[in-house]
Amino acid sequence: MPVDERPTEVSNVALIDSRVRVAARLARKPCLAATFDYIPKTFEVRVRMEDNKPLSAHVRAEIEAWKKRFPEGRQQSAVIAALHAVQHDNDGYLTTELMDAVAAYLELPRIHVYEVATFYSMFETKPVARHNVAICTNISCMLRGAEEIVQHVERKLGVALGESTQDGRIYLKREEECLAACCGAPMMMVDHRYYENLTNDLVDEILDRLR
Repeated sequence: MPVDERPTEVSNVALIDSRVRVAARLARKPCLAATFDYIPKTFEVRVRMEDNKPLSAHVRAEIEAWKKRFPEGRQQSAVIAALHAVQHDNDGYLTTELMDAVAAYLELPRIHVYEVATFYSMFETKPVARHNVAICTNISCMLRGAEEIVQHVERKLGVALGESTQDGRIYLKREEECLAACCGAPMMMVDHRYYENLTNDLVDEILDRLR
């Protein structure tokens, strides 16, 4: 096919190649291990990372279970569940190596996984404490005293939102948007468990049980 008939395709491939390389540089990961397949019309990029297997057998089994829930060729739909499994298996946060491993396992561009991991607030990309505490501060909770609950927890733990306690026990997430428990406002989520109708005393009781 004459070159002048494929300018758009060449441009798209170059753009995708550039985006992946920039993301890799930002993550301080070399691009030499990545290969790019050009597939007409879809401009699909797949990353193959050989000999990079940081995913545990348990995590791989869980990802496989999620992949089976989606149609063939739609494995990218399992990326959120995969990141959840990996994060839980790695003391509550994701590393670049683990995100790259998820991309390789699901045959996705690494940048696709990076975008998901940095967009959703349930994912952490730096080390955090053992227990994850998220206090909802959206409209219903705010009207029911959520801001006072946040201030109380910050004083009790001696940390601000987005910080972990020095003993590595509790990570106080940045303010969350709606956690879909408006009928029980004010509320917070601790390690994926909801606690509703909070008072300072109830919050103290919950936090004191975390070891």
